[in-house]
Amino acid sequence: MTLYFTKEHEWLRVDGDSAVVGITRHAADELGELVFVEVHQTGTVASAGDAVAVVESVKAASDIYAPVDGEILEGNAALSDDPARVSSDPEGEGWILKLRISNPEQLSALMDADAYAAFIG
Repeated sequence: MTLYFTKEHEWLRVDGDSAVVGITRHAADELGELVFVEVHQTGTVASAGDAVAVVESVKAASDIYAPVDGEILEGNAALSDDPARVSSDPEGEGWILKLRISNPEQLSALMDADAYAAFIG
């Protein structure tokens, strides 16, 4: 599995033609404890940059964007009962959605871990 990052502070862990998507630790720390997470409907087809989910904290609400073109396969159902899981483990159990990648060439435009670390520097 390969890990990529976006300038919007999302990560995606790619395995074949699908990816798990979430927000980075940096984004989670900026938002604070989340109180609500909503993923668009399974089967929704999104282009890179389209909003595919919303996360809400006591500080703010933020859209989560599709890092690449694809179809939403599922949202993390555990977040309905425990949205704070994103805050406590954003790059693990706090993943937000799974996406079937329709344009894998777009992955080359994303950052690896070193580039992302330098970006948030």
